[in-house]
Amino acid sequence: MELQKMNGHSRDDGFDGLEAVTEHEEFLPHKPGAKKETHFTDFEGKTSFGMSIFNLSNAIMGSGILGLAYAMSNTGIIFFLTLLVFIAILSAYSIHLLLKSAGVVGIRAYEQLGNRAFGPPGKMLAASIITVHNIGAMSSYLFIVKSELPLVIQAFLSKHDNTGEWFLNGNYLIIIVSASIILPLALMKQLGYLGYTSGFSLSCMVFFLISVIYKKFNIPCPLDDEYTNITEVIDDHGVINGTDDLCEAKLFTINPQTAYTIPILAFAFVCHPEVLPIYTELRDATKKRMQNVANFSILAMFVMYLLTALFGYLTFFGAVESELLHTYNRAGPLDVLVLCVRLAVLVAVTLTVPVVLFPIRRALLQIFFPEKPFHWAIHIGIAIILIFVVNLLVIFVPSIRDIFGIIGATSAPCLIFILPGIFYIRIIPEDEEPLLSRPKVQAACFAALGFVFMIMSLSFIIIDWVTGESRSGGAH
Repeated sequence: MELQKMNGHSRDDGFDGLEAVTEHEEFLPHKPGAKKETHFTDFEGKTSFGMSIFNLSNAIMGSGILGLAYAMSNTGIIFFLTLLVFIAILSAYSIHLLLKSAGVVGIRAYEQLGNRAFGPPGKMLAASIITVHNIGAMSSYLFIVKSELPLVIQAFLSKHDNTGEWFLNGNYLIIIVSASIILPLALMKQLGYLGYTSGFSLSCMVFFLISVIYKKFNIPCPLDDEYTNITEVIDDHGVINGTDDLCEAKLFTINPQTAYTIPILAFAFVCHPEVLPIYTELRDATKKRMQNVANFSILAMFVMYLLTALFGYLTFFGAVESELLHTYNRAGPLDVLVLCVRLAVLVAVTLTVPVVLFPIRRALLQIFFPEKPFHWAIHIGIAIILIFVVNLLVIFVPSIRDIFGIIGATSAPCLIFILPGIFYIRIIPEDEEPLLSRPKVQAACFAALGFVFMIMSLSFIIIDWVTGESRSGGAH
């Protein structure tokens, strides 16, 4: 999952010392006719090629995988596959832009590329966008807790229905989990358990995929319940799509909720703030070698995303919800395999929230307290405020689809398309690539494409909210 947010940032001295150097030194000179050899760090990376693929795959993998079957149900198989290929290729290209920009200036942090390209405003812009994106990621993880934990407790109590007790209320449960588990972990100065949770989280998502494939051949269609094929919010956890298919796979379809597809896919492929730290730690690091790491990681996640979406969609067709795992409750709330998957996912996302919180806090410290040394009061205060804000968002947002949609339509295009493109144009020297050279024109078009995606996605999502076509009674 998105667990490598702290990768390369947890060394107390290494990162901060390098960051101080890169912030205060002038733009690296380029003598005519001379080729400047750049070095990413003062220490040699020790991470193998295979482990770097694992780390970057882990950074890509996030809660967005739970929304992909819903996205496919609102686009059709062929249209979804086309969009998935499109976003995967563009993600690989944006990593190419980042690596080339970083190679010129020897920087290992996304925010510092912003600082080198546009000065302090660029650094603040990048830090703010990363903060917004990670708050969205935290919200999606806690929403999974809100959605799935009541079902786990319900299954342990052998209850077929939610009988309304407080311990089956997701809003109360996320507050309890946040206060008793997430906050204490978030107050740590360092997250030493990161390496263990990274492997566990990716493993549990592989387990989730295997279970989705297995369940395709064990769940009948149509589902024998009263919710099948109704477009509404179900227990404030998921939205069923607006198509009229019952047990028929659509190859191509468009409906009002198709607007959420590109944001969901973009949200699922964001890993760009973690690329440079992983590049730093790569053994025998070169741009080509790191690009191969990125290509293999994106290909692995592409296959995993496609299989999850395809088998999830072919299990429930038009009845699939915006949070796939929650849909299985309607096929059997006491199913042992689904219960095991839920437990694994719950543990993984709960341990992920503090990991995602750390870079948010670090970005906020860079924005508001750039010169202030470590202070426990600030450290604790930011953690409490962030967890409080995220809890409010999760309590009042009716569907995880809205989190995927808004974050995927705002911060994700910025991190994937817009910032890599404009950083490349600003950082690559004009004596190496003139402004009107083909690579810079492509980078400009790439950034412009991000703006188009953002504006179109936000427009369609807002129209969907205003018209209320995806919810009974038009409520949001």
